[in-house]
Amino acid sequence: MHIRRVSFDHPDAVKLNDLVQAEYAVRYGDDGDATVLAASDFQPPHGIYLIAYDELGSPVASGGWRSQDANDEGNLDGDAELKRMFVVEQVRGRGLARRILAALEEDARAAGRVRMVLETGLKQPEAIALYTSSGYEPCAKFGYYRHYDDSRCFAKGL
Repeated sequence: MHIRRVSFDHPDAVKLNDLVQAEYAVRYGDDGDATVLAASDFQPPHGIYLIAYDELGSPVASGGWRSQDANDEGNLDGDAELKRMFVVEQVRGRGLARRILAALEEDARAAGRVRMVLETGLKQPEAIALYTSSGYEPCAKFGYYRHYDDSRCFAKGL
């Protein structure tokens, strides 16, 4: 597996984003994550988007971070927000999400961000387990889903 930086509107990123949105729709019974994202959100030095490719060159995992500062959705100055962490079902359990997470944390730290934050939901216990085992702790809710009962937010100092 190798990890490569791509734009959020790269065809492989679009493909994986469609897959994660479909999974969210099944888990939550809706149309997927309604958080507005733009390709410019993930442009260095204000963010980055990564894709892991298997030995055949197929995209199998993704994740990105985008800069956030104090706003009316509960973010704080210096936040880096994780978005679209996803691993295709066939290769789950091989540590890809953990590798992407580490690369994103390192990049956000190098960009001067001071805290990595994320929002997930109760119907994603695998995600919660990944983040808590990686040093993330519950934090005040922020973002689009901050008023939803099923929403859970986590943070880790960088």
